[in-house]
Amino acid sequence: MLEALELLFFGAIGITSFALARAAASELTLSQWRALVVVGRTDGIRVGDVAARVGISMPAASRLLRRLERRGYVATARDESDRRATLVRLTAAGSRLRTAVIERRRALLNEALAAHASRLPKDLSGGLRVLGEAFDRYE
Repeated sequence: MLEALELLFFGAIGITSFALARAAASELTLSQWRALVVVGRTDGIRVGDVAARVGISMPAASRLLRRLERRGYVATARDESDRRATLVRLTAAGSRLRTAVIERRRALLNEALAAHASRLPKDLSGGLRVLGEAFDRYE
């Protein structure tokens, strides 16, 4: 089962990279994309939390987020509840980019699945939901 999951995950990374290349107005690295996904799941997240969820150091996260801010995809502001912390939010442009990549990825997934629809088990959706819940802690 682990080999099948690895194959699935490698394919998912490939589809995501392909979607990024096709949908993004400018090139984004997978780490930058991951940061946009993480930031887009909240209404303000601390830089340290972005670093932890993306799996990079605080200085690396700060640099990555500054690059995204210069491109207009995120905005930063001091956390009013803790002035030492910085909160990050998606901008309208960042939200549009995130949506465009997700839509492109879904289209690619639909294409890939359509080619193998007859071979897919009927309960695939339920099984994938269980897997998604199992891996949710890695958001």
